[in-house]
Amino acid sequence: MTNKPYAGKVLWVNLSTGEIREEPIPDEVYRQYLSGLGLAAYVLYPRIPAGADPLGPENILGFVSGLLTGTGSLFTGRWMVVGKSPLTGTWGDANCGGTFSPAIKRCGYDGIFFEGLSAKPVILIVDADGARLEEAMDLWGLDAVETEITLTRRFYSGKKPSVACIGQAGEKRSLLAGVCHDGGRLAARSGLGAVMGAKMLKAVVLTGNHPIRCADPEKVKTLSRACSKYFRTDLPLPEAKRLPVMGKLLRSFPLSPRMDGVLSMPLFRKWGTAGMNQVSVEWGDSPIKNWAGSEKDYPQSLSNGINPDKIIAREIRKYHCYSCPLGCGGICSLEEGETHKPEYETVMAFGGLLLNDNLDAIFEINDRLNRAGMDTISAGAAVGFAMEAAAQGALTGEQLGGLDLRWGNADAVITLIDQMIQRQGLGDLLADGVKRAASQINSNSGEGAIHAGGQEIAMHDPRLDPGYALHASVEPTPGRHTTGAQSYYEMYRLWKRVKSAPRPRMLYGKNGKYRSDPEKASAAVCTSCFTQLFNGAGLCMFGGFLGVDRLPFFEWLNAATGWQLSPDEYIQIGRRIQTLRQLFNIKQGVDPRKVSISPRAIGMPPQRQGANRGRTIELEAMKRDYWQQMGWDADTGIPTPRTLTQLGLNGTGDPTDGLLD
Repeated sequence: MTNKPYAGKVLWVNLSTGEIREEPIPDEVYRQYLSGLGLAAYVLYPRIPAGADPLGPENILGFVSGLLTGTGSLFTGRWMVVGKSPLTGTWGDANCGGTFSPAIKRCGYDGIFFEGLSAKPVILIVDADGARLEEAMDLWGLDAVETEITLTRRFYSGKKPSVACIGQAGEKRSLLAGVCHDGGRLAARSGLGAVMGAKMLKAVVLTGNHPIRCADPEKVKTLSRACSKYFRTDLPLPEAKRLPVMGKLLRSFPLSPRMDGVLSMPLFRKWGTAGMNQVSVEWGDSPIKNWAGSEKDYPQSLSNGINPDKIIAREIRKYHCYSCPLGCGGICSLEEGETHKPEYETVMAFGGLLLNDNLDAIFEINDRLNRAGMDTISAGAAVGFAMEAAAQGALTGEQLGGLDLRWGNADAVITLIDQMIQRQGLGDLLADGVKRAASQINSNSGEGAIHAGGQEIAMHDPRLDPGYALHASVEPTPGRHTTGAQSYYEMYRLWKRVKSAPRPRMLYGKNGKYRSDPEKASAAVCTSCFTQLFNGAGLCMFGGFLGVDRLPFFEWLNAATGWQLSPDEYIQIGRRIQTLRQLFNIKQGVDPRKVSISPRAIGMPPQRQGANRGRTIELEAMKRDYWQQMGWDADTGIPTPRTLTQLGLNGTGDPTDGLLD
């Protein structure tokens, strides 16, 4: 038995025939792609045919673990769901924490892939007896939490099984559906819960006991102990009611400071991501009133309703994902039990975006969407779109069905969310996202359908950080906030270890952020490549925020694998993964030039008041510069033959075939 951090094989399940088989993966593949998202790109690109229906038998749904998961490294418990996205038609992936990532590896696999369609509801069980499918008609119709509780009891045998499943949203093939785990944590984005529902796959249940090895476990542990010092001390933090002042100072200061992620760790530990609620409103980071408003429309008299102290007052205990020393999550009390603490994205999607200050309603909405397995970011965006359309008179009385969609009406929002989950009334229209909904509503309502490439964008305003707009538009999975931003690059501190990474100034003029230049493009490319690396390793983005001079990410990789690669060589692996994902899109007929973010979100036209007034982003120029720096054609976004040769991707066929006809 060699001490490799990967299993060296994946499991294939054909839901049409019931066949289950193993496929060995050569060592060289891991050296070229790591595991996780990189392994998924290697597996899916050649096997999903061009033009495949995302909800049809040709699409492949995969669950993958990270290369570093289980090695003793910190923050490396993330798992990913992958496949062709039914929401965007592009490469689709969704990321989640919890305990499912090590469970995959303890079953002896680096990934589990499903092809075909089942004729009836089934679950996959992998345990000491091997892998098998079982009928699941009795589970169909249960919400995700009920499903997990039922399966945990059914398959408990001295060890709690790890379960990933869908709720009603996935069963009804809502394109906003995700995959649920650990009592309401969601791999939410890209609509991959709808793929799972179309395949009639209700759940995956894992109880393996294979050991997870690595080349030098003592070295990994030594590195982890040294890194843990950043979590043993806390900075003094003010009461949450003082936090809006921080946002106001950042807004009014004439220069932008370079962000240092180590400062966010105490905040995340105390409040979780919701600690940024009011700071982000005042700073201009949080979109308000469906992206048409500002902090003036959601002043402190309203935002005090989502004060972080009010949220953690309901916290029963902290929640830590596997191998996480931070514990930004939390389990909170509801009248009828417990629920996961709502994240910043959820709070703002149903708070400032809708001009709602009712925290009780936000907790209730968060729990209902988690149980249904529906993405809270996209669901909140859909409700915001509907509220604006109602205000414009673009929705008929029949479409509204008696709903009073005034801004801030929390009771109407709860009713509409239930309709989206059940695909009833107006909710049926919204359950597939704002792009499709806008195409079925008259007037100018499309201006309020805020998305990138068909996926609703998250609660971070590109008019404050233009990197969000760029990455949402150029990444193979569009509309994602976790793929990159200018502030992320600053926090990753890649210039400390990567020779090709430019060093940003400690202070810089705010106006310069909105103009394109080669240095910003180079930083964005480094960010993309690093993101693919940590998604291949299973690293949490928040761990990356420590910076690579504090988080021994590259050293962990070498210690776990026995490789001796430099940070620049690892960045090249990230570039290979990113490029293969782009080739996937091109194979599927996606024209990169036509994937972009909604004009309102980039200041077209610019806002007339508020923190982001007068700002417009030079997005098209930024996209060209990014493509060129990545080694893709600056005019088309298609990887050049030279880049394919450099990355060893020559055998992927002609990526331009048929696309530019």
